[in-house]
Amino acid sequence: MGRPGLIGMAARTAVVAGTATAVSGNVQRRQAQREQDKYEQQMYEEQQQQAQMQAAAQQAAAQQAAAAPAAAPAAAPADDMMAKLQQLATLHSQGILSDEEFSAAKAKLLA
Repeated sequence: MGRPGLIGMAARTAVVAGTATAVSGNVQRRQAQREQDKYEQQMYEEQQQQAQMQAAAQQAAAQQAAAAPAAAPAAAPADDMMAKLQQLATLHSQGILSDEEFSAAKAKLLA
């Protein structure tokens, strides 16, 4: 009775192989579940970041919309006057306007 018979050896091999297969399958399932959980966590974090960026963009747009109407009317007359002054200076530097004409036009514009 020292050695098991052929059937005993086959049975032992089958038990060992079955156990190894079961353990291997369980390990693979756990690894796959961990990878799935990690992927879902990354997707959740990306969605949160996108939501934060959209909220910040909407807030910035709202602030710009609130500030733009107040700033636009004040800037337009100053820009128009600067453009006219530059145009007068260009005409004076080209010799089209004399010193007296330039001074009179500038005084009229600034008045």
